[in-house]
Amino acid sequence: MSTITFDDFMKVDIRVGRIVEVEDFPEARKPAYRLRVDFGPEIGIRKSSAQITVLYEKADLIGREVLAVVNFPPRQIGKFMSEVLVLGVPDGAGNVCLIGPGQDVPLGGRLY
Repeated sequence: MSTITFDDFMKVDIRVGRIVEVEDFPEARKPAYRLRVDFGPEIGIRKSSAQITVLYEKADLIGREVLAVVNFPPRQIGKFMSEVLVLGVPDGAGNVCLIGPGQDVPLGGRLY
């Protein structure tokens, strides 16, 4: 494992957002959803693709707070432009579990 400095870590802008829209993403190579995530007035609503269809139903994701990297450049995924990277960790079977704050916090709050 390589190490980074605190200044390196601070370059990664991780914010709290709330999922406000979820759609199927049939064009993705692996099963995925297209998400719209609200990061509050400073950042606004951003789009993301997430391979989370095994553990999460679309209806259960609406209103869920998640953490996402908001300062990566946009990434083209098929015909969809993903603007943020929603964060998760694999469970024992390799399915992605979303990371969130654990309680309601202001949208756009930065992880430190």
